[in-house]
Amino acid sequence: MPRSLIRNILTVGGWTLVSRGTGFARDVMMAAYLGTGPVAEAFLVAFSLPNMFRRFFAEGAFNMAFVPLFAKKLEGGEDATGFARDAWNGMLWLLMAFTLVGTLAMPWLVWAMASGFTGERFDLAVEFGRISFSYILFISLVALLSGVLTTRGKFSEASFVPVLMNLVFIAAMGVAVWRDWDMGLTLSWTVPLTGVAQLAFTWVAARRLGYGFGIGIPRWTSDLRRLAVIAGPAVLAGGVVQINMLVGRQVASFTEGAVAWLSYADRLYQLPLGVVGIAIGTVLLPELSRRLRAKDTEGGREAFNRGAEFALMLTLPAAVALVVIAVPLCHVLYERGAFGPEDTKATALTLAIYGAGLPAFVLHKVLQPLFYAREDTRSPFAYALVSMVVNVALAVGLVPLIGFSAAAWATTISGWAMVAQLWWGSRRMAEEARFDARFKARLPRIALASVLMGAVLYGLAWALEEALSLHLWRFAALAALCLSGIAAYFAIGALIGAFRLSDLRALRRRA
Repeated sequence: MPRSLIRNILTVGGWTLVSRGTGFARDVMMAAYLGTGPVAEAFLVAFSLPNMFRRFFAEGAFNMAFVPLFAKKLEGGEDATGFARDAWNGMLWLLMAFTLVGTLAMPWLVWAMASGFTGERFDLAVEFGRISFSYILFISLVALLSGVLTTRGKFSEASFVPVLMNLVFIAAMGVAVWRDWDMGLTLSWTVPLTGVAQLAFTWVAARRLGYGFGIGIPRWTSDLRRLAVIAGPAVLAGGVVQINMLVGRQVASFTEGAVAWLSYADRLYQLPLGVVGIAIGTVLLPELSRRLRAKDTEGGREAFNRGAEFALMLTLPAAVALVVIAVPLCHVLYERGAFGPEDTKATALTLAIYGAGLPAFVLHKVLQPLFYAREDTRSPFAYALVSMVVNVALAVGLVPLIGFSAAAWATTISGWAMVAQLWWGSRRMAEEARFDARFKARLPRIALASVLMGAVLYGLAWALEEALSLHLWRFAALAALCLSGIAAYFAIGALIGAFRLSDLRALRRRA
């Protein structure tokens, strides 16, 4: 197993775990202060707008094109610094114009995101959106700087950025309670403030590596033309993904509270997705790009297989747990203040549906770098179009039958459709995209260990049902439930050969 690869995955995964933990604390505070009422839903929609375009412009499309080109310039001793600076200048001016247009067009953007909003919910969403939309400018530049940092092996600095955002939010809510400020407005003004803080942090980190970025005139160079050619299909693919999210929001916006239910469930399943899937995807892309340039087929195959194996070893049991104990998780973690029992039931249903798709969302992060490392952004775009059709058909077609949960089912099923296409498309690649004998032998055992762990969790949840409902004991009961499930999984997995505990100890030493 490549030591640097696993070490970097654990570094990113560790910081992502901290990020998801602080993000969850942020959402628990928001749920307690805002519940699932009009202010909560208005802010969640407003905050989702810059984040949607962030994934569209920066983290999804731009970085998937920028990182391989930047990595190749570093490996080849070319002018990587000049290329990064030109990309920065181009993005800066483009995003300043886009921010201005988006702020002016906020009523139309809110309507496109949640046409079911009327009256107070719509007016608040527009107000909050105009305050927070400039976040897209700051966080997109942060994404570029993070691409520079990760390609240079500075994974800790890049991975701390989301933690900083959550800490600023938590501090802002604390100050708002202390000073008796309006919580909705406080959260809205905190959004661009976090963007400034994140940009300042990554700018200083990049400068320490010798990369100075300021305000310059964009130059349309041959390298930027190449970047645009590669990024174009990735931008369109990112747009397809955002359309899928948009459809889900639209479906949910017609049910009072559903936007919040989906958002709170999303936070819980994003914890394992971020710790495992995003961490592996972040590390695999520059790793595979370097190995492909060096024509290291064996090393590329080893990196891909061990990354996939490590991802599923942690993801499959997490998916089973999210399905089996969704209600206890939502009850203990969210139900307080303005968040009531009916909110718990609806959020738990959504969480269980998302849990069924978690392995797909993680495999997406594992398989996609195989294409982007080859500068192939067209194939993922074509696959994303098919996934979009599946998502829209299911979300719109199922909503008369099952209500707001149609949005969650559409997300999960279209996620599996995307993974199936990525896997089929990778079959035409060379040996580095093939699953090896070790992976094929261990995957069924990992799945079996996960199912058996699920049975243990189900029995324990039944036995601890009363303790989980007691105010003073419920956190201890939930911790005991989760820790027992983890212990059962690793004990069963080691017993049936899903993995070796010696592998895990070696992994820790290598990290």
